[in-house]
Amino acid sequence: MTAPGGSEDYRVVNRANWDDRAPAHAASPDYAVQRFLDDAEFVSDVVRFDLPRLGSVAGLRGVHLQCHIGTDTISLARLGADMTGLDFSGASLAQARELARRTGADVDFVESDVYEAAEVLGEGGFDLVFTGIGALCWLPDVRRWAAVVRRLLRPGGRLFLREGHPMLWSLADVGPDGRLVVEHPYVERAEPTVWDEDGTYVETDVAFVHNRTLEWNHGLGEVVAALLDEGLRLTQLVEHDSVPWDAFPGHMERIGGGEFRLADRPWRLPHSYTLQAVLGG
Repeated sequence: MTAPGGSEDYRVVNRANWDDRAPAHAASPDYAVQRFLDDAEFVSDVVRFDLPRLGSVAGLRGVHLQCHIGTDTISLARLGADMTGLDFSGASLAQARELARRTGADVDFVESDVYEAAEVLGEGGFDLVFTGIGALCWLPDVRRWAAVVRRLLRPGGRLFLREGHPMLWSLADVGPDGRLVVEHPYVERAEPTVWDEDGTYVETDVAFVHNRTLEWNHGLGEVVAALLDEGLRLTQLVEHDSVPWDAFPGHMERIGGGEFRLADRPWRLPHSYTLQAVLGG
């Protein structure tokens, strides 16, 4: 499969990037792997941030799409959900399985492209589909993703998503005076935005080899419309003034709980959003 409008298979390019970074992410203090080992009740900052909106997941059969190294997946399992994590990066899943082994977490991790999740995991079997921060930007077609969510959920099951806001994704630090400007697409386009960056979003001194990525933005209206068209009913949509990573170094400040926000007038734009939708009803 090629990237829309291009000749490269975006999955091959992006998987190489994630495979390269997975061990460094697991070793970075930002993923707090040691906290998971030391404290059997510890949950990730990402999951903790949304606990007031998430509600109880005890007894739910859940799947975490694009789970990476599994810290959020294991966190949901610690809250009582019967969790499966799915990701296309074998190196990421190796780290996730090792963390599950060392913590005694009963979590199944499955290697698959997210668009093939329903074929791999079966249809209509999940009470909860969880998608964490920084996931949708790797997918070229948000409507196809919404169809996967619908196929995975049982009637009455719910999607829970927190994502970087498309307004934040559209910014770039390219102004002549160091200001952030609107530079990248807000809405989904066929052509990907191509990045070539040798770093990553966590603290590490590892030098990486695979640095190109192909990414897509998806407008908030596009995400909502895609879910509505698949028969999901929106039950919650909250925009936040923070994100759980240093999105623009030199422009952000830490505010606690693993969250960052723009130091200069953060009220100018939403930084992230939490969305919940229920299938049917």
